[in-house]
Amino acid sequence: MRERSSVGLGLALLSAITFATSGTFARPLITGEWSAVAVVIARVGIAALVLAVPAALALRGKWSVLRRNGVTVLLFGLLGVATAQACFFNAVRYLPVGVALLLEYLGIVLVVGWMWLVHGQRPRALTVAGSVTALCGLALVLDLTGAGRLDPVGVLWGLGAGVGLAGYFVIAGRLDDELPSVVMASGGMAVGALALLLLGGIGALPLTAGTADVTFAGHQVSWLVPIAGLSLIAAVVAYLAGVAGTRLLGARLSSFVGLTEVMFAVLIAWLVLDELPSLIQLAGGVLILGGVALVRADELRGSPPASVTAPAEPALTGER
Repeated sequence: MRERSSVGLGLALLSAITFATSGTFARPLITGEWSAVAVVIARVGIAALVLAVPAALALRGKWSVLRRNGVTVLLFGLLGVATAQACFFNAVRYLPVGVALLLEYLGIVLVVGWMWLVHGQRPRALTVAGSVTALCGLALVLDLTGAGRLDPVGVLWGLGAGVGLAGYFVIAGRLDDELPSVVMASGGMAVGALALLLLGGIGALPLTAGTADVTFAGHQVSWLVPIAGLSLIAAVVAYLAGVAGTRLLGARLSSFVGLTEVMFAVLIAWLVLDELPSLIQLAGGVLILGGVALVRADELRGSPPASVTAPAEPALTGER
């Protein structure tokens, strides 16, 4: 059990690190000719195509498994991919980015609440302490100051992103053991890309792109460079590691490990964009890691061994 949990924790951290690169890769595109939604579509659409062949190979002789899990893949794409990202980028139209991120990460609280209300998995004291500690750390990392009065429309979009994030962790933690992770990742991203294309096509979301060179890490590079990083690193690796890690850890713990994405994003921005984190942000990172450690200690102490693989109880072993 402990070895399986360690592998799951490593995959969840890898997912958080690679997801954290998305902002750094996306910035030169969004500040140029690309709309945020177009960047997301390129990211998950290309990744879905890259994973299509290995997904098809993984399904040889098991296409009935995909048919049996078709609704799950559809919900994963609509909630964990399309809803989370579309709602977040709409939220930042009305709110500071930090506030929008904090609202999205309230999805972690929704995961614990969902498992409690629907599955009767009441969080123990250490899980509650870990959640409070981690969310306090998140607030410090985001350095939320002077936000002022929040636009209610933006708040609703941000909460929608939180629902999408919660859906990502809950659905990924309840997968059929026979459904390969690569199939879930490829199928979910394909559904998400198509959903966002539809929204862009009907004018619900702005959809613009360009082929001009962009400035990345202080250098003029082709627009293909950040697109490749977004699709291969921040999508292919991130989603595969995230889905596989959540299957091993369960929804609750993987959702808390996902909090470290914010800390890694700050670190990557420092290394690539020379944005040095403040002391407050560093202190918040320590709190996030402390909160994750508390949740992990609680799960390893109190979970029965059978819960590691039981798809009906993903949160007993602990964003994507």
